[in-house]
Amino acid sequence: MSRRRNSEEVKKGAPEWMNTYGDMVTLLLTFFIMLFAMSTIDVQKFEQIIHSIQGSLGVNYGGTSVSKDKLATEGQEDYPDLQDFVKNINSPGGMSEVLKEAQDMEKIYFQVKAYIDKNNLGDSVEITRDKPGLLIRFKDNVLFDSGKADLKEDSKKILKYIAGMLNEFTQDIRVEGHTDNVPIHTPQFPSNWELSTQRAVNVLKYFIEENGFNPVRLSAVGYGEYHPVADNSTEAGRRQNRRVDIVILKTYVADEISSEKGDNKANEQR
Repeated sequence: MSRRRNSEEVKKGAPEWMNTYGDMVTLLLTFFIMLFAMSTIDVQKFEQIIHSIQGSLGVNYGGTSVSKDKLATEGQEDYPDLQDFVKNINSPGGMSEVLKEAQDMEKIYFQVKAYIDKNNLGDSVEITRDKPGLLIRFKDNVLFDSGKADLKEDSKKILKYIAGMLNEFTQDIRVEGHTDNVPIHTPQFPSNWELSTQRAVNVLKYFIEENGFNPVRLSAVGYGEYHPVADNSTEAGRRQNRRVDIVILKTYVADEISSEKGDNKANEQR
């Protein structure tokens, strides 16, 4: 007597109810994405989400991504303060403008860095990433002789390259003059205030007069001896403090400077 075979056919794949369940989950996900896109981002919640995701992936806050692919949070490393990053996402330009500015900043950084390396200028010029933006630092007497504010002829080649390159972008630029704490008393420069300010102004004027820079994008400030980066009690420290910084400003920094002055006109210099 042969065994009775089970004639019931076993269906392959997931049960039919899974199709309906999958459709429902997809619709719910789409609905919440739509709500998220229509809303503004809460800074604290966004920060918690970022920390949570990074913790789950085993990535330290501020570390590099585990993937080389461009993620939705691309550009965040260019905004060390997360609140500033989120504020820009919620700005009228939105995420696309934040990403474009991050890409522009990276292009500027690597172009200037390549120029410095190619011309062996590492001992006299450097570029670093900073919260306000990118900082190009001319050390000691690269641009000016001691106690003077006239641009040195051999320094104009460097400034010409940087001005021409920056002219291809749209970021605002601030030129900062700094001195050491050694007093100066001359008819032209009664103090380090005048010396540092005139140096910054002369760099600014070179950008405008010799390189066709739009004056609206430029500003100059003299800090005198009051923003040292090293100890003024040593000669090595004083050499570091004698400097001119060109700061390529991120958009949110430029906007804050403008708002602090109550200036909402785009054609007025910051």
